[in-house]
Amino acid sequence: ILTILGNSAVLATAVKRSSLLKSPELLTVNLAVADVGMALSMYPLAIASAWNHAWLGGDASCIYYALMGFLFGVCSMMTLCAMAVLRFFVTNSSKSNSNKITKNTVRILITFIWLYSLLWAILPLVGWGYYGPEPFGISCTIAWSKFHSSSNGFSFILSMFLLCTVLPALTIVACYLGIAWKVHKAYQEIQNIDRIPNAAKLEKKLTLMAVLISVGFLSSWTPYAAASFWSIFNSSDSLQPIVTLLPCLFAKSSTAYNPFVYYIFSKTFRREIKQLQCCCGWRVHFFSTNNSAENPVSMTRSG
Repeated sequence: ILTILGNSAVLATAVKRSSLLKSPELLTVNLAVADVGMALSMYPLAIASAWNHAWLGGDASCIYYALMGFLFGVCSMMTLCAMAVLRFFVTNSSKSNSNKITKNTVRILITFIWLYSLLWAILPLVGWGYYGPEPFGISCTIAWSKFHSSSNGFSFILSMFLLCTVLPALTIVACYLGIAWKVHKAYQEIQNIDRIPNAAKLEKKLTLMAVLISVGFLSSWTPYAAASFWSIFNSSDSLQPIVTLLPCLFAKSSTAYNPFVYYIFSKTFRREIKQLQCCCGWRVHFFSTNNSAENPVSMTRSG
């Protein structure tokens, strides 16, 4: 519910101000599309299987679930990586160079992200790698146990782990560390111009946002990666079902975090959220404060 409501609000806001969107904001829209896609295509089946205490359907539904999870998961990972690289480029470039990032450039990048994700998702369907059930039996993913039992599974898991997980994660961390360092150096230079308060606020805001995005992403997926890595070298029976289930659920909860980050750091997003209306005419108070709810006239005029 949080994923669909939050990311739908992001998409509605993007549609409403589509002509005013900046180029990097298209990646934010793409991330929201991936999050909503994951929620709609996977979560109902997983929830129904959880209530059933066993996977619903057969091999076909298992492959479908694993494919959707891999597709949208890789897409989200690569979108976050692209966002980090673009932010690093803009932070460390002159204004003239940063303006070269046009909407067409970002659209091409988004197309590449989806094609790259689709390629990795269909590889197990054409013979490289395998999809299979999770150890706890109510969802499906990559067959991690094939790492040792099959050279095919070994090469696929190793390549996927490096190109879709390790490399993008290191790129994200490196870019945000570079941004933090750039802001820190700028703060040191501004100290001689008696503008410390504003520079300190800017440094705090940018650094905190980078830390939230990085820590939120890593904290969501690291437990799942650790459990999967454990299952590569050990039998799945060596872990209790709840030990493998909780990291999976925690990783999927990452789709609900991003709208809250946008709401905290974007005044425009906060203003647009307060003006959104449901189809029945009621205002959406999902993120609204008490003051805005009590004074809808001023809220409308502020737009």
